[in-house]
Amino acid sequence: MMEFEQSISFDGRDIRLKVGRFAPQAGGSVLIECGETSVLVTATRSEPREGIDFLPLLVDYEERLYAAGRIPGGFLRREGRPPEKVTLTSRLIDRPLRPLFPHWLRDDIQVVATTLSMDELVPPDVLAITGASVAVICAQMPFYGPMAGVRVGLVGDDFIINPTYEEIDNGDLDLIVAGSPDGVVMVEAGANQLPEQDVIEAIEFGYEAVRDLIEAQQQLMKDQGITLPHEEPPQVDPKLQEFIKSKTTEPIKQVLQQFDLDKTRRDELLEEIKTNEVENAIAELPEDDPLQVAITEDPKAIDNIFKDVTRELMRNQIIEEGVRVDGRKLDEVRPVSCEVGVLPKRVHGSALFRRGLTQILSLATLGTPGDAQDLAEELHPNEEKRYLHHYNFPPYSVGETKPLRAPGRREIGHGALAERAIVPVLPSKDDFPYVLRVVSEVLSSNGSTSMGSVCGSTLSLMDAGVPISKPVSGAAMGLIKEGDEVRVLTDIQGIEDFLGDMDFKVAGTDVGITALQMDMKITGLSLDVVSQAIQQARPARLHILEKMLGVIEKPKSELSPFAPHLINYQIDPEMIGLVIGPGGKTIKNITDKTGAKIDIEENGSLTISASDREKAIEALNQIKGLTHKISEGDVCLGRVTRIIPIGAFVELMPGKEGMIHISQLAEYRVGKVEDEVSVGDEVVVKVREIDNKGRLNLTRLNIHPDEAAAARAAVEQE
Repeated sequence: MMEFEQSISFDGRDIRLKVGRFAPQAGGSVLIECGETSVLVTATRSEPREGIDFLPLLVDYEERLYAAGRIPGGFLRREGRPPEKVTLTSRLIDRPLRPLFPHWLRDDIQVVATTLSMDELVPPDVLAITGASVAVICAQMPFYGPMAGVRVGLVGDDFIINPTYEEIDNGDLDLIVAGSPDGVVMVEAGANQLPEQDVIEAIEFGYEAVRDLIEAQQQLMKDQGITLPHEEPPQVDPKLQEFIKSKTTEPIKQVLQQFDLDKTRRDELLEEIKTNEVENAIAELPEDDPLQVAITEDPKAIDNIFKDVTRELMRNQIIEEGVRVDGRKLDEVRPVSCEVGVLPKRVHGSALFRRGLTQILSLATLGTPGDAQDLAEELHPNEEKRYLHHYNFPPYSVGETKPLRAPGRREIGHGALAERAIVPVLPSKDDFPYVLRVVSEVLSSNGSTSMGSVCGSTLSLMDAGVPISKPVSGAAMGLIKEGDEVRVLTDIQGIEDFLGDMDFKVAGTDVGITALQMDMKITGLSLDVVSQAIQQARPARLHILEKMLGVIEKPKSELSPFAPHLINYQIDPEMIGLVIGPGGKTIKNITDKTGAKIDIEENGSLTISASDREKAIEALNQIKGLTHKISEGDVCLGRVTRIIPIGAFVELMPGKEGMIHISQLAEYRVGKVEDEVSVGDEVVVKVREIDNKGRLNLTRLNIHPDEAAAARAAVEQE
């Protein structure tokens, strides 16, 4: 591979490309840099494997902690299982890249992006998206590119391209737009309830920048004499194609026009047509018949042609008649039903959401601050995550049997999308210190399970008593494009996703959008169609939201009795060591005695959690005793703990004791301490003196009645 370097001036910054200098045996490689962030992206192609009937594209994103000058923790001191952010970035690169390869390509293609250096200004993910396009071009693979990606932020009223981490955190929008010369191919966004029109304008703003990067890559190809190969697709036997089409067109039409069929029955009838009309008919022909020869040479031919015929008929029905396979209009939502509290309160919040045949069970759990997910082993600046959304897709949800495995990229991606949709409406940590986890179990799937998870999660959080500011709903939009004819579909089901051109998920409140995710199967989409899909999703979201609010109007006022009880308390940061004690002895003693759990932050903020409130209060009182600063002259209500001949010891608060000398018990001479006080008595005392060793000398003399009343009232308020 030739070596060269090139700079792209882009939005006031330079993106530097170093091609062929690194990884010379890869098909194509580029080190793409901006600021002090450097990402090495390689693209390699190998011969197809036998029996593959799909595009085997593998995209891997890798992070190394040396990129930020850090050494991994743990016993091995090396990177282990990739964090979710790495998996999500791999998907982020894959999604705009995949539709730009010819659909018939069967060669193994691998794209690997590795972050080698990272500053706190330039996130590496959008660099990796553009770098993947450059690497594929340099490898001279069949590719309908160039392709590029940018991030759009919103700070105040201004859109900005490729914002810093700080600008993303402080802004109201985190939008990634990827595109090709034909239009937008991917959108990924989180937003703070932005109106549809603002999001549309942000996508348009981002695509303008994408076009600049595409033009720069086209100029690079021209300067370096790089041409992308044009490879012919594999030929389909015309006689076999015509035979299958003639035998199946009318039967398939009849099935697609039986609008009362459910997914399972429709699939069964289509499979029967393929078996009876095609496979059995061909099996009866002589072995030397051309059709027998054709399927011997290509065993997948019948399946592929039958799918193409079904796809064409379904799409024509939508384009020409405006009717979908279940009889719905293009902008119609499937029947929606919702329930909350479907499980006992041992589960802190539960909800069952159903839209058509898609059914989601969402479960909410309230945890303590110590349950937050630690992100210290990731390159990115966020240290912890307080809201976790996990998505599970078991095989029975589509009527299949297969081994259960750890969550795959799809499960992680769908969970992250639902999580992003909910985050803008969650209460602040100060208002509601709980860590929240929602698990969405897909019980039945027929399209749009991620948006079903958004709806189910909202309901389960409200059932758990989490004071979200607004309920969130979501809908998935689809697309059928034939030539200049375009139809946008609301609330797509499985067959429309499988045989359609787009999956565009939109989530938000009645105020605006909180999350977007668009994936294409074609090489690009005009901004007008993107705008139409976003606008058409709004009435669908509001319709679903109305159904949800018909079941639960607002978050419940009480938490589950099995949720942990939390108490927040602030201490002087200088006293953190006093609470923890040498080797953690003091705090361990408190937790052992009370059964409470104590989380302490560096600023002195404490969260005490326990299974019941009394235990939490007991732990709080002990901490107050350790940290309360008592001064000379303070008047307190205490309890006599022990008596000695010369006086009585009084506990003013847990861990804080002082002594009343016998001469300070009364205005008159006291013969025996026991004549005035007994162990367990509550007494009002004043701090007479604090000696140089910190010992408290107390008195019962010269205490004004108002001071005594205030001391008693302070204890009662606690």
